[in-house]
Amino acid sequence: MYIKNAQIAVDNWIKSHGVRYFNELTNMAQLTEEVGEVARIIARRYGEQSEKESDKNKDLGEELADVLFVVLCLANQTGVNLQEVFDKKLDIKAKRDHDRHHNNEKLK
Repeated sequence: MYIKNAQIAVDNWIKSHGVRYFNELTNMAQLTEEVGEVARIIARRYGEQSEKESDKNKDLGEELADVLFVVLCLANQTGVNLQEVFDKKLDIKAKRDHDRHHNNEKLK
């Protein structure tokens, strides 16, 4: 699915299942909360913290999807075409970072 289609899908979901978009500040707080849930899973499952019994059934993919959903909401409500800016960003990173990463001894 293209990012553009994901933005449309989220907008359609909001229109058919939600009342309206939460305001931008609420969505920013929601995004922070969702990123925190991802961080908790990563820190406990892949990091050095022990995983609590209550966290063992948490689905990392589901939490990442929550992050993506809120990002798409924020893009929609602020008029950002994520497809366009992501494509530009990928191009910039490819040009800027290609040699940098290939020459980085830490990555070899």
